[in-house]
Amino acid sequence: MIDFRPILQVIGMLLCILAATMLIPVTVDLAYGHRENLGFVGASVITAFAGALLWLGNRGHSRAEFTLRQTFLLTVLTWIVVSVFASLPLMFGHSRLSPADALFETMSGLTTTGATVIAGLDHMPAGLLLWRALLHAMGGVGIIVVALALLPMLRVGGMQLFRTESSEKDKKLLPSTGQLALAITGVFAVLASLCTLAYLMGGMTLLDAVCHALSTVATGGFANYDASIAVFDSVYLEMVAVVFMLAGSLPFTVYVALSSRRMTLKSIPGLFDDQIRWFLAFCAAVSLVMGAWLYFQGHFSLGDALRYGTFNVISTITTTGFVSTDYLQWGGGATMVFFALYFVGGCTGSTTGSVKIFRYQVLFQAIRRILFRMVNPHGVMSLKLNNTPVSEETLTSVIAFMFLFFVTMFMVAVGLALTGVDFMTALSSGAAAVSNVGPGLGTIGGPVGNYAGFTDAAKLIMCAGMLLGRLELFTVFVLFTPNFWRV
Repeated sequence: MIDFRPILQVIGMLLCILAATMLIPVTVDLAYGHRENLGFVGASVITAFAGALLWLGNRGHSRAEFTLRQTFLLTVLTWIVVSVFASLPLMFGHSRLSPADALFETMSGLTTTGATVIAGLDHMPAGLLLWRALLHAMGGVGIIVVALALLPMLRVGGMQLFRTESSEKDKKLLPSTGQLALAITGVFAVLASLCTLAYLMGGMTLLDAVCHALSTVATGGFANYDASIAVFDSVYLEMVAVVFMLAGSLPFTVYVALSSRRMTLKSIPGLFDDQIRWFLAFCAAVSLVMGAWLYFQGHFSLGDALRYGTFNVISTITTTGFVSTDYLQWGGGATMVFFALYFVGGCTGSTTGSVKIFRYQVLFQAIRRILFRMVNPHGVMSLKLNNTPVSEETLTSVIAFMFLFFVTMFMVAVGLALTGVDFMTALSSGAAAVSNVGPGLGTIGGPVGNYAGFTDAAKLIMCAGMLLGRLELFTVFVLFTPNFWRV
């Protein structure tokens, strides 16, 4: 029998933190002269009451260590429960979204997908815009990482929990999981602050700079305007976004190692990782090819071709989803390239979604071994990354993940098609949801559109796809296996 009491206690603590966070937009709205704060205040009161009830009602029941089953349950339930309560301000506040729309927007924010159902963002109050950005920040760092900071208070080990939320398998850089969680949060805060400063230097207002910085480093994609970042029409701002989208796509443990005074440059694990080199090289190559193609096709001058090609390619690869122009107007070839980029993603241990470069590296090594054995049937070729052998268990898990990823994407697309949307919209939206990219490629949810035209059923299907993609599938699907619930 699974003991839910320690799980509910942690969720209660997280809801109390969420309730306090809801008061930040209230302060911002007052500073901007917007007085309709009852939505955030009411949502904060409800969330605080529910959190306190769960926390106080289950005190004294924490265990010395979470079991594996409790770990999976805590991971999934945290994302679902927090998403539900975080959607309350969108239902009660200025936007007055329906429950389905509010949950969609919130799930999109927390999973750093960046898909939206809100039109007229240009005229929304400052508090609501900041709240959407804060959702990205909470999701980018990882709600579970916040839980890790709390688990030592409950005398609960958390490294196992961290690995269910993220694929990062690096060795412990700090003595405790709580310290690692705080260090990662600190890294995110530093990157977001630097990005904010860079945006301010490019002419953004303070609100725009903060909101877009949080979205950029979290590789989320929520913008303060319907036209996304294209509204600024600034080469400088787009290049700043490219730099910090790439920064958010690298393993955060590398930054933690860089900040450790005990390590020299050469001893920093992961800094010269094959995964980072592959990722950066792939981004550079595709950006250059797209820029060259746009130039020779006569769409833009050479400078504009490199500008638009680089920005939109990096935004898609990193699963951020910012848009600087409607790339569906570039033709079918470019559309297919962007669709393929949905399935790339950044490095493990980063804020990005999708498949991630590491898995492609493992598959590439596996293919090399198959080709080698075709020529040398009795030869032996081990799989290695960073001169470290890759276990057969890792190879099996990568292949299983890839299979499950594309099956899940297909099932989400089928579900969307059954709600009445066209084939391209269903397929691209399913891919955008599971990959946590955001913009689709169809008539609804395209690069310069939103998902407001979807039915409530379609939006809930998208929510499920976003959650599955953010938690990397297995964490959720394991709950539906009979063995999970057996004593």
